[in-house]
Amino acid sequence: AYLLGLMRFCTVLAALDTGSSFEGLGASREVTFAVLAEPALLLGLAALARRAGAFSLSEVYGAVRLFDFGPTGGLPLILIGAAFFVVYLAENARIPFDDPNTHLELTMIHEVMVLDHGGPDLALVHYAAALKIWVLGALVVGVLLPMRTGFLALDLVSSFTGMALLAVATGCVESTMARLRLSRVPQLLVTATVLSTLALMLVLR
Repeated sequence: AYLLGLMRFCTVLAALDTGSSFEGLGASREVTFAVLAEPALLLGLAALARRAGAFSLSEVYGAVRLFDFGPTGGLPLILIGAAFFVVYLAENARIPFDDPNTHLELTMIHEVMVLDHGGPDLALVHYAAALKIWVLGALVVGVLLPMRTGFLALDLVSSFTGMALLAVATGCVESTMARLRLSRVPQLLVTATVLSTLALMLVLR
């Protein structure tokens, strides 16, 4: 989580270094929404860690099983998966939080921060964004579609299938919803935090 935060910090510094007022505006929005999204991610990970009784990410996700309807499975996992999906959309500048294809600086968040970048710098920014969407997508798939057979080939196929389904779900969201007003974005992120908090409370009881 803090490695992703460090990446965001460097991107924000690069945006502010250009001296552009538009990029400064995008950087401010990026940091504001990140502050609201991180509690949902961290509380969701805390709930998973408490459920597994471990702090290692591999052990935490190794304890998640498909069709787990136990007292610490089922509803808590659905709540965590929903919260992670909201964070996944927000952190990767997808609709309904941001539109990566827009050209209106006043409505852009992430893309406005890289308007004045080009060449290798822009390539690194896009490559980092691709890694980020894969990492956060893997967190979502690991909670909602945990397929672990013990065979490497089957696990890889199931993981790639889950990522493909997540990509389809992202496309469905982007094709059926419009971008939210900026005043509505914090409300949705706070809702994700509430979902993670409820999951943690269910696991702790």
